[in-house]
Amino acid sequence: MRYNEIAAAMIARAKELLSDGTVNRVIGWKRGEFCYDVTPAVFETAEELEKDFVYDAFCGANVSKYLIRESEKPGKILCFLKPCDTFSFNQLLTEHRIRRENVHVIGIPCEGMADMRRIRKAGIDGVTGIREEDGGFTVETLYGEERISVYDALAERCLSCKSKRHVVYDELIGEEGEDHPDAPRFEQVAKLEEMTAEERFAFWRGELSRCIRCNACRNVCPACICENCVFDNPDSGISQKAAADTFEENMYHIIRAFHVAGRCTDCGECSRVCPENIPLHLLNRKFIKDIDELYGVYRAGEKADARNPLVDFTEADAEARVVHERGKA
Repeated sequence: MRYNEIAAAMIARAKELLSDGTVNRVIGWKRGEFCYDVTPAVFETAEELEKDFVYDAFCGANVSKYLIRESEKPGKILCFLKPCDTFSFNQLLTEHRIRRENVHVIGIPCEGMADMRRIRKAGIDGVTGIREEDGGFTVETLYGEERISVYDALAERCLSCKSKRHVVYDELIGEEGEDHPDAPRFEQVAKLEEMTAEERFAFWRGELSRCIRCNACRNVCPACICENCVFDNPDSGISQKAAADTFEENMYHIIRAFHVAGRCTDCGECSRVCPENIPLHLLNRKFIKDIDELYGVYRAGEKADARNPLVDFTEADAEARVVHERGKA
């Protein structure tokens, strides 16, 4: 199914569920000023769906985190989840942050989401639309149509997608996908591991020095769900402000990475929303890779009742000295 066919099926099913009272609102995506400026939105009527609902290759935003608040409201909400989104949804269920009985989940197919930064990097500007066809994308621009390959258009997280399978849903649109256990998710992490400690430090200083502390990564992350964030504490001296020095730049991102370790589903939202294009997902993938090697392969959110290895002691766990020796490498 192409995106336009999927979108039509989504709108039709949403209108049915609104009409028969199964749900009283729908969370999906709405286009902003530009075609690629797509954000999550809540729709309450069929008219709103017809007018503004969109699903295309720019709908990369993960709507799972919005359900923390939405599932607390009266009535039932319909949400459309891409395969990777369902891992985040399940993880939030594990942490008792979503009221499952108040959410109707429809799994939708996804063949990858386009990254506007990569499209611009390929020399395409003035974008007004995008179509998936013939194994690639046709990009509509102010100057005519341009063709771009899947590799050049898709977000990095989609090029290394771990699964096209939905791990939770009430119903599906389209056919179910499969896991991709051999996806090259850790290639960039492995390259960083091959560097010396000094080279790695220089790499991350170069990346994190661009951080403007907008908090976009924290605010969008489905694993950042504290009611009161340490970085919002006015007594901390670092509340809601740009970093004063390199220590604060490092501290913010290292603390955030540690807080989501074992719970990160590798959805890539942190890197997607970063206005400075910092590859924040690599910090999280390093933790995931280490957990897999130390405790066995574990995918956060794959099961709603799973305990991640960092909070579930077993006699087979790696000895502290093993972890220590790895940390010195």
